[in-house]
Amino acid sequence: MSEILKIRPYARLITMLGDQLIKNERIALVELIKNAYDADAEWVRVSFVNFNNDFTINENSKIIIEDNGNGMNREIIEKHWLNPATPEKTKRKRIKNKTDKGRIIQGEKGIGRFAIFKLGKKVNICTRRRLQDPSGKFIDQAESIENVVSYDFSDYDEDFLSKDNGEQELFIDELQVNFEQRKPINVVEKKIALGNIVKNRSSYGTIIEISALKTNWTKNRVKQVQSEIGKLQPIFSEEELEDFRVWIYKDNDLYRDNELYKDKLIYCLNNKAVFKITNGFYCENERKFRYDLNEIPKELNFADLKGLDAFRNYFCDDKGKVDISYPTECGNFKFQFYIFDLVASDTKYILDEAEEKMVKEHRIYLYRDGVRVLPYGDPDDDWLKIDMLRGTKSAGYYLSNDQVVGCIDISQEDNPKLKDKTNREGLIDEGRALSDFINLLQVLLRYFRKVEYDKYLIDKKKRKEMENEKNGKPLDIIKTVKKKIENDEDIQKLMGFFEKSYQKEKEVYDDRIRKTENLAAVGLSVETASHDVMIVLKKAQDQLQMIIDDLKLEGEIDKKKLLAQMLSLENSMDLVNTQMKDIRLLFPSAKKRAKNISVNEILEKVKRLYQRPFEKNRICIRQKCINGDFMIKATEAVLLQVFINLFDNALYWLNTIEGERIIQIIIDQNNMSIIFADNGPGVKVESEPYIFEAFYSEKGEDGRGLGLYIARQLLNRYNYNISLINDSENKILRGANFCIRYTEEE
Repeated sequence: MSEILKIRPYARLITMLGDQLIKNERIALVELIKNAYDADAEWVRVSFVNFNNDFTINENSKIIIEDNGNGMNREIIEKHWLNPATPEKTKRKRIKNKTDKGRIIQGEKGIGRFAIFKLGKKVNICTRRRLQDPSGKFIDQAESIENVVSYDFSDYDEDFLSKDNGEQELFIDELQVNFEQRKPINVVEKKIALGNIVKNRSSYGTIIEISALKTNWTKNRVKQVQSEIGKLQPIFSEEELEDFRVWIYKDNDLYRDNELYKDKLIYCLNNKAVFKITNGFYCENERKFRYDLNEIPKELNFADLKGLDAFRNYFCDDKGKVDISYPTECGNFKFQFYIFDLVASDTKYILDEAEEKMVKEHRIYLYRDGVRVLPYGDPDDDWLKIDMLRGTKSAGYYLSNDQVVGCIDISQEDNPKLKDKTNREGLIDEGRALSDFINLLQVLLRYFRKVEYDKYLIDKKKRKEMENEKNGKPLDIIKTVKKKIENDEDIQKLMGFFEKSYQKEKEVYDDRIRKTENLAAVGLSVETASHDVMIVLKKAQDQLQMIIDDLKLEGEIDKKKLLAQMLSLENSMDLVNTQMKDIRLLFPSAKKRAKNISVNEILEKVKRLYQRPFEKNRICIRQKCINGDFMIKATEAVLLQVFINLFDNALYWLNTIEGERIIQIIIDQNNMSIIFADNGPGVKVESEPYIFEAFYSEKGEDGRGLGLYIARQLLNRYNYNISLINDSENKILRGANFCIRYTEEE
């Protein structure tokens, strides 16, 4: 025999939906305020009534939440308010997802109202419905009655399993709720104080009174509520543009203990931030970021980000290749960031104590349709895992949470896969949408730190060096002192000893710098040049293992097959031997005195090192000599390191473009110059002043930021200079064009 059984939840479901699911009283209160927002309220007044001075509770304490929203009638109360998980808002969204005021409806799960039971066991709701015209639009009139709903669950235990100490199994449909319709008493037209103004209260809206409070409040909790309410709508918005405000009262006195001071925050963001990243937009179809950096329009494609570990670690295909066509699922979103220097030396960026504290109180907030998604943006929340990344990698790799204030804006329309958790704390982690979203933001912030903030640090260092020069170089200071004391032989003698000592120490440090630069250059060059050698060695090792495995087997050896394998192995070893001879020239032990070296011969050696990767990536090298080859008086190691760096940079950037890939080299004997150019993406205009600075790289983590810096330092020792050709008339290809030129007659 079969029968149909019904699902009948126990009354303790209310505890699970309210008390246990909602994390704390702060979120519970904000949920009730969000309901007022969905009801098109212009204002909400939250009153803590009959609390002790320190906000601890007594038996008469209660919380009253009053608004001038659209209110509820009997049908809404009976069919929707009293029914858990009502689909009413979800159905409304399908028909019309905006309110009359143009707000996007926030709630949709139908359980936010149970946040009341996180606060107290007695609830009295007095509500009066606003009237609608035949088209369904609300008008400025109300029903002639007000509806009163009263809950009193104070006699039940926390799990609704017993009442008055009597054991029973109580089902949710057995709970008694009093309902009354009466002539309006509370929701009526009257004067109401809201902050510093007195408004005429409309004849519609809702008043929720909660008593038999469950937990003690404190001043700090009320401060947190006030702060949370202040951040409910975007913190960067001007107050006069807001159409929804919340006031907190203690009895009849406005509570002002923890104001956000938006005007001061906005001033600080606009005037003290090193970088203002505004009007940001991520376009999912194009996989592109657009934004204004200090009011200058910028764009970033996935190809621009592939050098960052944060990008590679996530946006890679199954073969480990960076997939710049990765189809993200999070949807389009908007963003803005304000980045500060907490140890600024430039006066205009220095934060005073109050400003620094204010900046650190804010993080990167997430807003959906103009309403905040909790708890993202709280001072102790690390939803983008910035602190975690700074802890697992070098802290300098990432901007700190303390120095960034930002807002991310998503919407129900553009980001349907980014859904709120049932407990109203963050987004649901399912599928790829949330993971894509967080990783995109991590990559973007990493780019700002690695590229834009690095430029700022370089400029900051230059300004400091210029300031030191203004104060005088050590030798200049010594000469000045000696002039002033020329009549004092003893001090003159002492200053002479000091000058000689300084010169000797300077020579030691200069020698150490040269050795360090040489070693750094060798390291970078060997790392680059040995890459192909390692590939060939791995192939040779595999061939050798195959031969050994065959020889271990019983049976007759196929001599022709074995000979073919041995010849292949010999060719691999010849290639390794040739390339290692060229690499050996890079080491300090192989460095000799400067001599006249053929540019053509050096280029041939470097081209041999890059033959395989250039063939693999279809890169064509064109070389032209004007009036023949010419000689540079230097060491082979220096020239090898310079050209290895140029070839390596070209290989990297040419791999970011489609179509023909070209390197053009022009050797000009008459002008004693070499032009090295490619048809890649070229150097961005804003990056041109930084490419020869130490530790600056547009490659992200793929670059050390030392190659071009060291190339210039090495060439300068032999009276040559390397520079970027940035005017279109002298460029020979559209990409990066470098010129190496003799600078001084011997």
